[in-house]
Amino acid sequence: MARESRKSLLERTARIAAALARLYPEARISLDFRTPWECLAATILSAQCTDQRVNQVTPRLFAEVPDVRAMDAAPAGRLERLIVGAGFFRQKTRALKGAAHAILERFGGEVPSRMEDLVALPGVGRKTANVLLGHVFGQPGLVVDTHVRRLARRMGLTCEFDPDKIERDLQALLKSAEWTRFSMRLILHGRVICGARRPRCGACALAVDCPRIGVAGVSRAGSGAKKRKDGAANQRV
Repeated sequence: MARESRKSLLERTARIAAALARLYPEARISLDFRTPWECLAATILSAQCTDQRVNQVTPRLFAEVPDVRAMDAAPAGRLERLIVGAGFFRQKTRALKGAAHAILERFGGEVPSRMEDLVALPGVGRKTANVLLGHVFGQPGLVVDTHVRRLARRMGLTCEFDPDKIERDLQALLKSAEWTRFSMRLILHGRVICGARRPRCGACALAVDCPRIGVAGVSRAGSGAKKRKDGAANQRV
């Protein structure tokens, strides 16, 4: 298959973004939170855990340990018992307490609003930082989780595996105002339609613009691509 031109890739990405916007107009993070600290803590807990499970854990956690100062002062054993349901509770306890202590020591108890400050906190990478930027501070933040990584590669929007490189590739294809919503919509689409093991390509409204790279049983020959396009042409988006 011939290498796609930059112009074609930009046009295809725009069509994908528009289709996702129609499918998931109100897409946002599914974690429950009320404050910047609660968003940060919930996102740390969400590592290798479903958002649904995190939302079952955080009400009691936030009731008993409501803010940064309380988190810094809380005994580790108590925190481990509160968050055990989110998995990896020892590592996550260290991350929560480390982030809380750093916020108190370096930022006066306020969660910082800059990428470079967020990623300097213990347990906080670019994915977590981008969640905060996009959902708390109203800044462009493109979240690359397992769904975004999988879909971006399948759709031929990147050939990278590293999340930071995928983030840069997607940023270059979209206006910054679209970054947060696009990544949230990809996450939803990955959960609903484009699963890891059994993507529902026949029910996908993006099929006409998706080369399905790496999807088992899909021909990459030109004739196969044409059949997919013809078969998807009548789908409602």
